[in-house]
Amino acid sequence: MRGARHTAGLRRVAALLAGSSLVLAAAACGGDANSITAQAKDGSRKGYISGDGAIESIAAAKRAKPVSLEGKTLAGQDWSAAKVRGKVVVLNVWASWCPPCQAEAPALAKTAAAYDKSGKPVEFMGVDTRDNPASGKATAARWGIPFPSLNDESGVLILALQGKVSSPPTTLVLDHSGRIAARVNGEVSAATLTGLVDDVLAEKS
Repeated sequence: MRGARHTAGLRRVAALLAGSSLVLAAAACGGDANSITAQAKDGSRKGYISGDGAIESIAAAKRAKPVSLEGKTLAGQDWSAAKVRGKVVVLNVWASWCPPCQAEAPALAKTAAAYDKSGKPVEFMGVDTRDNPASGKATAARWGIPFPSLNDESGVLILALQGKVSSPPTTLVLDHSGRIAARVNGEVSAATLTGLVDDVLAEKS
């Protein structure tokens, strides 16, 4: 009889310990700032998945028709790809809620400033997609982006980019005729972007 009571007591202790372990585990998950639950609550989007950084360079003979892209910038100015034909155009698709976009911002700013100083016929334009315009404008200033961005709050403008953009960040290089000559699917570096732009600039020399 005593043995039975002892066994029952041990079972109760084991059950209590198991329950405590579950509570502690749940508390640990909820309190971990990197947990999926915590990310969902604070909206940090740390689990955001962007492109893999793949680089695509398209031979001149295989490029599609010129891109037909136009709209208003975050500052309310009209812009169209047709008006800058003859220049090499860098289109950077981004959003304020996109962590890799923030990570690549210094490289874009550095590259844009270098080409502006060089006097070479290169135009930089951002496309702030699926984003609140006020947030996009404030974010561009905070990140130090020196070039303007088109307002693409509805996500419609990127449909004109011939299926080359699925998510930000994506950077396209248009040739002198306005055709897509290169693409970086994901975060871009200054060295990679400079190399792609210089290759396209050389086509007309």
